[in-house]
Amino acid sequence: SLDFLADTFTYAITLYVLGKPAKTRAMAALAKGLSLGVMGIWVFGSTAYHFFTQDVPEAQMMTVIGFMALIANVASLALLLKYREGDANIRSVWLCSRNDAIGNVAVILAAAAVAYSGSALPDLIVAAVMAGLFLWSSSQIVKQALGEMRTA
Repeated sequence: SLDFLADTFTYAITLYVLGKPAKTRAMAALAKGLSLGVMGIWVFGSTAYHFFTQDVPEAQMMTVIGFMALIANVASLALLLKYREGDANIRSVWLCSRNDAIGNVAVILAAAAVAYSGSALPDLIVAAVMAGLFLWSSSQIVKQALGEMRTA
């Protein structure tokens, strides 16, 4: 639910600045890129915490939520497909939706592995990979936004 809340703010900011000057859109993208980086760091920290506590997640719940979220994110990706190479503001939404869809598939696969193994390790591996993807996407958004701010 925290991820969906973050997505809601990302889409709201994106829509709010659509008609604004290029510098304003780039600053919005910069803020979204930095927040994605913070989220990546938080996920890494949370993953490390859960590695040491070894709480085993409920595989069935992971699967159900993963499928529901995948449907929502694939619908978003379909709407955004033709804009994926746009300015940093639009690209940030594309990257967030793409990351979420990748994460949904990974969670579904991890849920099957958790159910089979009875271990939290598959879920933790997926979380660490997703944190890395968040950080990589963050760096791409920030880099593009800073470039657009310089040229605006």
